[in-house]
Amino acid sequence: MKIRAAVARATHSPLSLEHLEMDEPRSDEILVRVVATGVCHTDIAMRDQVFPVPQPVVLGHEGAGIVERVGSAITKVAPGDHVVMSYNFCGHCHNCLDHNAFYCYDLFSLNFGAMRPDGTSPIHALDGGHVHGNFFGQSSFANYAICNERNVVKVDPAANLEALGPLGCGVQTGAGAVINALKVGIGDTIAVFGAGAVGLSAVMAARLIGASTIIAVDRNPERLDLARELGATHAVNVDRENVVEAAMRITGVGVNYSFEATGIPKVVSDALAVLSTKGVCGMVGSFPRDATIPITLSHLMSGGRTLRGIIEGESNSDIFIPHLIELNRQGRFPYDRMISYYEFDNINKAIEDSEKGTTIKPVIRMR
Repeated sequence: MKIRAAVARATHSPLSLEHLEMDEPRSDEILVRVVATGVCHTDIAMRDQVFPVPQPVVLGHEGAGIVERVGSAITKVAPGDHVVMSYNFCGHCHNCLDHNAFYCYDLFSLNFGAMRPDGTSPIHALDGGHVHGNFFGQSSFANYAICNERNVVKVDPAANLEALGPLGCGVQTGAGAVINALKVGIGDTIAVFGAGAVGLSAVMAARLIGASTIIAVDRNPERLDLARELGATHAVNVDRENVVEAAMRITGVGVNYSFEATGIPKVVSDALAVLSTKGVCGMVGSFPRDATIPITLSHLMSGGRTLRGIIEGESNSDIFIPHLIELNRQGRFPYDRMISYYEFDNINKAIEDSEKGTTIKPVIRMR
């Protein structure tokens, strides 16, 4: 079938809007008509080869849409179902079987390989040329996407489908890191570094579960203002004050938890430095593969502090995403306040605004 997609053909360059050919879904695949898709910093990082993804490629991994057709082996969803597409995993390795699919042994190849497990792509140029697809098991920068049962989440048809895509990655990463991975509790203190979509999702989650002190850290005054509106008790502008000194002034001893959502190595060092004894720092940023940081080992060891990576908020998407949708419906998790909508023809403008920081969470409407 013919589809329209945004194709990444070069680093630091606009995506090319093209008509392509898409395979019919195989027996274990699902064809989704994409209604809207979020633009995530990871999409931009992969376009620019921060982590090598083969090009030309159709990116996009925060898709939401309506099931169009299903393969003969599919039982989870049926045509007409509303769905969110999330990260892909194998389903049969040790970690997947142990309910830790977010640490699937094949996580990177299945999500960043931009191909099916057998090495094929479901997307092709009209002249037969090769275009990589199946990025994150979806490649949702297109009006149709092929996914599978493992990375599709059935959602309430009453929910606003256009706003649901970011739940598949950025929002569940930030909220899940606080709730599922770090397990911040009532009365705990946390510093969130980066007031983008992931960091603000962490702020909202921390407020939701009753953290007593929530420090938002950024250099963008407008984003810090929004962080306060969404639940931060304090805001630190790193262009105006030293974040470590500010955290000590606010808490007296440092924070129980810190969360790094910027992808900037130096910020990880600051996130470690603000920890109190037994404190835990979680990081989720898209770092270059060879990025390193200096660590003061005495600070880490003598206070029993921990630095750990977190993938996809350690979320079981089938359970966590519907919970977040219901919390949003109740007005308790207003993640949609971060969203700015763009039409598909303006996807490059959405990416540009995201890079400039003028838009927090761009969402592309495919209509």
